[in-house]
Amino acid sequence: MSATIKEVARRAGVSIATVSRVLNNVGAVDERTRLLVSKAVVDLRYVPNPIGRGLSRQKTEAIGLVLPDLFGEFFSEVIRGADQTAQLHRHHLMVSSSHNNRAEIEAAIRMMRGRVDGLLIMSPHIDARTLRENLPQHLPVVLINAPVEGDDYDSLNVDNFSGSAAMVQHLLSHGHRRIALIKGIEDNLDALERLRGYRHALIAGGVECRSEYEIAGNFSEASGFDAARALLRLNPRPSAVFACNDAMAIGAMSALREAGVRVPEGIAVAGFDDIPISSYLTPSLSTVHVDINHLGVIAVETLLHALAYGNAHRKEHRKIPTSLALRGSCGCPENSQPALLPLSA
Repeated sequence: MSATIKEVARRAGVSIATVSRVLNNVGAVDERTRLLVSKAVVDLRYVPNPIGRGLSRQKTEAIGLVLPDLFGEFFSEVIRGADQTAQLHRHHLMVSSSHNNRAEIEAAIRMMRGRVDGLLIMSPHIDARTLRENLPQHLPVVLINAPVEGDDYDSLNVDNFSGSAAMVQHLLSHGHRRIALIKGIEDNLDALERLRGYRHALIAGGVECRSEYEIAGNFSEASGFDAARALLRLNPRPSAVFACNDAMAIGAMSALREAGVRVPEGIAVAGFDDIPISSYLTPSLSTVHVDINHLGVIAVETLLHALAYGNAHRKEHRKIPTSLALRGSCGCPENSQPALLPLSA
């Protein structure tokens, strides 16, 4: 059983409050007393309770990250960027995931309440009322790809519309006029903006939007596989497939390979996100590049800024730019370096 702060105080011959001041390096304590307390801590092998210390100092030095899922490289890259940045600033990252409806999100943020100094929330199910009803007003919150409007919270949103439109424009430049879309989850903000960009680019290019070329997906490889098989049954088939994320594009490429359809000669394929594995496929995957790791970095930096100003700062709404990583799956030269093309807003 580990020693208690009371035993440290008794060994040093001082009060518990004095021990606390020495451990937290706050308040006036003379050097002799500081040495006595430090020696008692070493002799008794005392380990301070981090939760108790956080409560006494009214901060936990922890940041909460609430995600809809942990599956796939996208979320692991967000976590990696967020965790490295939190550690750099002497904070810990607490991750909660697999929250796919409003009730699960409410439970997750209530669980985090009191345990973290601020929250990063990525969820299509969050809204301002849920945040107000479940979190104290002083708690800093940064929303990532969430549909909450207004000036109460900082937010970061990937420029999904421009990225999607730019990729469809690129496919049009290859001569494709039958471009299919594998959609994301219904009512998901990212998926809706990518669908909007797809339709906008087709119309701008003088191509009719055809409902049969818009196939349901749920951001998983399996849904991309099933969607591609459904597209192969159409007459005429699409000559290009744009998937709303890389996982579905990878699933689609597998289905095309199984059916003996070569990529890109038979059907070109493109994705969205540029997860690390995309450049190692055969052919390598053309995709809309998002600096996913940096998204986690920016989220934590934004939250730390809010903490530094006691959440009394002017809230920011930042749009994260995208670019095109053009590779072999769309018909670009396989051996060329990925071309990262800046997009217009």
